[in-house]
Amino acid sequence: MTVQELTDFTPAYPVLLELRPNLGSLEDFLAQAKQQQAHGYRMIAAYDDGEVAAVAGFRAGLCFAWGHHVYVDDLVTAPSARRRGHGAALLEWIDAEARRIGAEQVHLDSGTHRHDAHRRYLASGFAISSFHFTKKTPEV
Repeated sequence: MTVQELTDFTPAYPVLLELRPNLGSLEDFLAQAKQQQAHGYRMIAAYDDGEVAAVAGFRAGLCFAWGHHVYVDDLVTAPSARRRGHGAALLEWIDAEARRIGAEQVHLDSGTHRHDAHRRYLASGFAISSFHFTKKTPEV
């Protein structure tokens, strides 16, 4: 298994679609990815026998609550590649990158129903530190 940063996000699309089924077409995905990259979004992939087995998208940030941090936006393993250490490898890579850029913390949110993912995050040293609240903005 190897982990490497992607400059072309095309190979990640089928795997990321597992987590984000609302991505739309490949062209829509790549257009949005380009916009997100302009705001510091980066993506890595874990490869197994030359195929993308898992992907993670993340960005560095600075805020009063967390200081200099890395936020993991997306983290998913293809169903056929689960429970083989790909998620752990991606999180280890992100930890190393966070240290390299001087980030003090790594953060992520996870859907309440993703119990297998929660076990991975807890095993990787994450703690459940808060609830994340969301609402849609009112119609204008």
